[in-house]
Amino acid sequence: MDLLNTLVDKGLRRELPTREEALAVLATSDDDVLDVVAAAGKVRRHWFGRRVKLNYLVNLKSGLCPEDCSYCSQRLGSTTGILKYSWLKPDEASRAAAAGLAGGAKRVCLVASGRGPTDRDVDRVSETIRAIKDQNEGVEVCACLGLLSDGQAERLREAGADAYNHNLNTSEATYGDITTTHTYADRVDTVSKAHAAGLSACSGLIAGMGESDEDLVDVVFSLRELDPDSVPVNFLIPVEGTPLGKEWNLTPQRCLRILAMVRFVCPDVEVRIAGGREVHLRTQQPLALHLANSIFLGDYLTTEGQAGKADLEMIADAGFEVEGAGEITLPEHRATTAGGGCGSHAEAGCGSHAEAGCGSVCGSHEGGSVCGTAAAAAPAGEPRTDLVAVRRRGAGTDLAPNA
Repeated sequence: MDLLNTLVDKGLRRELPTREEALAVLATSDDDVLDVVAAAGKVRRHWFGRRVKLNYLVNLKSGLCPEDCSYCSQRLGSTTGILKYSWLKPDEASRAAAAGLAGGAKRVCLVASGRGPTDRDVDRVSETIRAIKDQNEGVEVCACLGLLSDGQAERLREAGADAYNHNLNTSEATYGDITTTHTYADRVDTVSKAHAAGLSACSGLIAGMGESDEDLVDVVFSLRELDPDSVPVNFLIPVEGTPLGKEWNLTPQRCLRILAMVRFVCPDVEVRIAGGREVHLRTQQPLALHLANSIFLGDYLTTEGQAGKADLEMIADAGFEVEGAGEITLPEHRATTAGGGCGSHAEAGCGSHAEAGCGSVCGSHEGGSVCGTAAAAAPAGEPRTDLVAVRRRGAGTDLAPNA
């Protein structure tokens, strides 16, 4: 297919595809999906080899958010029954992070619900960052706290933060249909503040909210222009009790095409599969590793994810290897200019969807999935509510986390 050969050549040269080429990837048929994966896989391997970076979310403050993001279980007026608690103490957050690091994660993503942090909140998070860094040599820390005010990114950087996550989520044209309590421009401003402070910027999207192909291409091209070091791709988990709770628009093949398009547009960036992979990719998750070089380990902010052990087995069985703590994630030309570590919703955790803190969507989605639970096969396109479970373990509980 001439299109794919052209896109591979451009990806190896870090050349931006045309909008028409990106749209054509999304328009390919299910019969061609393996060819699309194989082509984008060449670009992924060129820049990242067969390494898979593991990231781990710690939900520092859950629920009670004043924002109205339609995808989020922590939104104002949510009736989803999620865990609700105020700020974890630094030692509690450090213990939660240790579980993920022990499971192989090299980056910890600290997420808090809310529009954005107060200066006192920045002090709390700074103390938590120092506690985690003191107890875990070489760990990367990404913060995801929502919209930043002047000077806050610099303070987080001084405390030891390596990265800051704030997702664009969707195109500028449709942003007002998803959220009304802050704007698309607010999100762009926060990503710019992180960049300017020397933090590695992390910003991504949520697919499956009813957007068009044009919307998906628009937001990914906007991300390319913002030049984050990492781009988390969330797949909407329609959680009962949220305005988008009935939006089941994705198939595994559609998800693979979206990831391939992101890889072609952002060839040398850490592309992370964030929230919703278990629910929408399901048994096709291993194929997605040929497109993305980063995933979240274990549970998400307010929902359960695949068992950590299953993640590690999946990576090994697919012929990939977990990226070591001493390895540099980004290609040399990006690593030498990146603002912090390797670049990792305000409610979601660093690069995770749904339950991010309303000021930013971080990278893991809201309704994770129930892993290790057998379920009868459902017809293609049917809602898989059986794969969505509210998190009842880990941070904010007395039960051991899933890592």
